[in-house]
Amino acid sequence: MRVAVVGATGMVGNVMLQVLKERNFQISELFLVASERSVGKEIPFNGKTYSVIGLQDAVNLKPDIALFSAGGSTSLEWAPKFAEVGTTVIDNSSAWRMNPDNKLIVPEINASELTENDKIIANPNCSTIQMVMALAPLHSKYNMKRLVISTYQSITGTGVKAVQQLENEVNGVEGESAYPHPIHKNALPHCDVFEEAGYTKEELKLTRETHKILNDPSIGITATAVRIPVVGGHSESVNIEFDNDFTLEDVRKLLSETPGVVVQDDIENNEYPMPLNAHGKDEVFVGRIRRDLSQPNSLNLWIVSDNLRKGAATNAVQIAEYLASKNLIKSPTLSV
Repeated sequence: MRVAVVGATGMVGNVMLQVLKERNFQISELFLVASERSVGKEIPFNGKTYSVIGLQDAVNLKPDIALFSAGGSTSLEWAPKFAEVGTTVIDNSSAWRMNPDNKLIVPEINASELTENDKIIANPNCSTIQMVMALAPLHSKYNMKRLVISTYQSITGTGVKAVQQLENEVNGVEGESAYPHPIHKNALPHCDVFEEAGYTKEELKLTRETHKILNDPSIGITATAVRIPVVGGHSESVNIEFDNDFTLEDVRKLLSETPGVVVQDDIENNEYPMPLNAHGKDEVFVGRIRRDLSQPNSLNLWIVSDNLRKGAATNAVQIAEYLASKNLIKSPTLSV
């Protein structure tokens, strides 16, 4: 595959390169792409050094796949240009997720929806990906009626500026702020911008994207998203009301048998998912599995995953792997 990584100098772009190398994705040519201010910068990958090129140069090269992590406005402008020359775009921004013409894919759940005609494929939001990984098998068996979600999200979800803010605050250094308040020793119930009815964009993503991925808009969903000063990954407390009853034994068994999900639920030995332990891993970790004692057919889960990996880079690379394995990518350079 001739692969372009768009946004290669950013935090997610860097992890995409790590994941491509770790998973031994077969690359015949690699193009590292970023904004004009980064053109010419040199980045090492797999024993070679690559010079960053601009977006138009990358389009002209007609890569087979373009892994995008360069922000929504860049994706809106440039993803169609890549698609027009035959490149398959896998986009990590929110630009295309809710467009009815674009698939929103978590490979373990709905990769089978993809065809060779899908030229711009959306990667879901990081907090959505880890949640639906755990919920999809439960929904299939017990049918979810309602979700009440509270997230505790890593500053890495905001980007380099937020990581720098935390480091500055820890060290007592003045600097730019990514947030309207300090993040060190704090919790901000404010992920992304505020939108309709007092919900943030992040909270509405959890609702809208879950409906689309699971193909079920009937699920009642409400969410509160909180930013906390950790770097290892996102954590989520999810309360689920089902149509049908369950046993905890069956829930644990079902989750344990779900590819990409690891159950960590041994409270006697203080074993439960934590972002510190999820950091650098691709799995979604689930624990604190218990009934909601306040109403029937209801369950509580604690779900943790590295938001830069399964929540972003790994999921995108897995989509590319699926497309390649099913021969769903037509090389633009061969079809001209």
